[in-house]
Amino acid sequence: MIINDANIGLVFKGFQTVYNESFDGTVSHKDTLAMTVTSNTAEEQYGWFGQFPKLREWIGDRQVKKLKSHGFTIRNRKFESTVSVPRDDISDDRVGIYKPMFQEMGRTAKQHPDTLIFDLLDNGFEVECYDGQNFFDTDHPHLPDEIGEPVSVSNMQTGESEPWYLLDLSRGVKPIVWQDREKYDFQTVTSDKDTKVFLSDEYIYGVRARVNCGFGLWQLAFGSKAELNSANLRAAYTAMGKFTGDKGLKLGIAPTHIVVGSDNFFKARDILLSTTIDGTSNTNANLLQIIKSSV
Repeated sequence: MIINDANIGLVFKGFQTVYNESFDGTVSHKDTLAMTVTSNTAEEQYGWFGQFPKLREWIGDRQVKKLKSHGFTIRNRKFESTVSVPRDDISDDRVGIYKPMFQEMGRTAKQHPDTLIFDLLDNGFEVECYDGQNFFDTDHPHLPDEIGEPVSVSNMQTGESEPWYLLDLSRGVKPIVWQDREKYDFQTVTSDKDTKVFLSDEYIYGVRARVNCGFGLWQLAFGSKAELNSANLRAAYTAMGKFTGDKGLKLGIAPTHIVVGSDNFFKARDILLSTTIDGTSNTNANLLQIIKSSV
């Protein structure tokens, strides 16, 4: 292949097509697990997390729910993955050998949000959320009414087993925030005038993004380190259904998904997908959708 701008441009488009096809064809749980927010700055503040609006009968003037500022901020992070292709391989028409590399780059870029989200969930027992408590905690402060004393609410079970999580993902607001500042973008450096290209005789290809994730409403999630069994799952499910908002009104939370790791994956399938257990009907069947963590 003659090395000129036109041919180098065609090579880039070929690699980009391979990357895009792999990216588009890869399954990601990001849109299921998280609500996506477009970011316009280095960080975003989420003061409204202290509010969970409910409808009431309109008697008298409207009761305005003031946004409570908890200073909860998600700062964007920059990520990259970069590879090089020797100029000689392009000159010798050997670009086909790099197809698997760009396929893998597309796959990992698509699933990168999953990795960040699953890592965040696993750290939820130690990372604070908007109310100043750890996201999964036994002492979330809750005011049952405007004049009462705060009470503690738990959205976790203690234990020593591999963690598992119940999530209500049925709403526009979700327990995880995915923040997009600059989406995953495939880029190249192929100019012979570039110092890196000149010195190494290689063309550079890569993907970059500015993104991050953070915790949303803890009421929509329940984390457990207890053994995954029918009793513990039902206890966690029931606890989420009892979460209340202002003036003790039930929030109507019903978990839709369970996130599990490798150790609990087949336990979850046995509990949730079997039609019978020990010869009797399994009333847990199809109660939740199973998502297997990739970390």
